[in-house]
Amino acid sequence: MNKESLEKMGRMRLLGMHHAFKACIESERPETFTNDEMVHHLVQSEWDDRQYRSLQRGLKNANFRYSASIEQLDYTEDRGLDKNQVQRLSACDFIKKGEDLFITGSTGTGKSFLASALGQQACLMGYKVLYANTTKLMSHLKMAKADGAHLKELSKIEKQDALILDDFGVQPFDAQSRALLLDIIEDRHGKRSTIITAQVPVKKWHEVIGEKTIADAIMDRIVHQSIRIELYGESLRKKQKPNTVTMESFL
Repeated sequence: MNKESLEKMGRMRLLGMHHAFKACIESERPETFTNDEMVHHLVQSEWDDRQYRSLQRGLKNANFRYSASIEQLDYTEDRGLDKNQVQRLSACDFIKKGEDLFITGSTGTGKSFLASALGQQACLMGYKVLYANTTKLMSHLKMAKADGAHLKELSKIEKQDALILDDFGVQPFDAQSRALLLDIIEDRHGKRSTIITAQVPVKKWHEVIGEKTIADAIMDRIVHQSIRIELYGESLRKKQKPNTVTMESFL
């Protein structure tokens, strides 16, 4: 009977329940459960397994640049990173409210790592997150538009609770990229959070986007109620000792 039950659990993809029940019947010192306790144990095991697999799918689909966590962040005084602010952001209320976050600073100051840490924290809390290098995303959407598939891609982006646009403004936007960026911002405005990392200060984003009318439309939607973090200091890459590799060696 147990073998038949295990087989049916497997065929129904009740993997957590299958593992828990198999462990119980194969244990050299089996625990004694009441009927209610056994049901609770099996259901809880299935729940935990599905939550874990959902989290792993979320992290994989997010395609983060770095494997980062809030606990790994460096709050050295000269960086301009406020631990209290980061702790508040790690609660992800800003994502729940659909607020935007801008992280600016010179190259190597940890912008991408911070964005990835907040993004992965959001995944842990059940939010859908997508990380994208801005230039590569625009190139991908241009190719999708040529194939007639860009609306499907834009719809996928719109559904993400948090979109991380990394390295924003490294390359100026051409006409097609500006239009695609406006579509993304318009779809998400007031409904979903967008986290932008950039070496270029926010006051110069108009120049980066180009074409005043579209730049005004984009900036009007993202700037006024955004949360901002500006990072300072010497590049963290330069601070690393020779032949020393840490999580923040790749910021």
